Amino acid sequence: MQRRGLLIILSSPSGAGKSTLTRRLRDWDPSIQFSVSATTRDPRPGEEDGKDYRFLTQDQFRRDVAEGEMLEHAHVFGNFYGSPKGPVQAAIDRGEDVLFDIDWQGAQQIVNSALGAHTLSVFILPPSITELHRRLVSRGQDSDEVIAKRMQKSWDEISHWGSYDHVLINDNLDDTATDLQKIVEATRLRRLQQPALLEHVRKLQTEFEELK
Repeated sequence: MQRRGLLIILSSPSGAGKSTLTRRLRDWDPSIQFSVSATTRDPRPGEEDGKDYRFLTQDQFRRDVAEGEMLEHAHVFGNFYGSPKGPVQAAIDRGEDVLFDIDWQGAQQIVNSALGAHTLSVFILPPSITELHRRLVSRGQDSDEVIAKRMQKSWDEISHWGSYDHVLINDNLDDTATDLQKIVEATRLRRLQQPALLEHVRKLQTEFEELK
């Protein structure tokens, strides 16, 4: 019985483990695909159009937004970024899940979009602010100034936890990854994701009438 795919949204403050959980989710089910974002910035060396990003002109991007062809979009440091609706619509119609690694603002736009009924949104919380800071420092990737900015932004992200379907506290990576998989499995069985159910029920009704 063919099912519709899901738009799986994962959000968290930086350092809560979202990137690792994303990798674990795709290791568990490689058929889950990343949404390929569109951007108006220039391609960087080695980047391929349609694989890394869809590279659009400013006019093309604005036209797509005006025509409702972007599920979500934002303006960042002089460039536009967004999630084109067409490829996502095609994927979920094929029964494929599409994964979005976005912040709360993008998540709200997708939930309120034409495909919002097929979303599954999950927010990842750290076990504590102290642990969040420790994880950022242990990466060894950012300066103290950048870490301070990430910590300052983290509370703004965390304050929107209540708008998500599910919230997981990532105090144990293995347990959180397992819980995330269970959530995806259960949501795939949601009535709305199973378009063939209506036809099956009609068939049962016909068989029932024939017994009379």
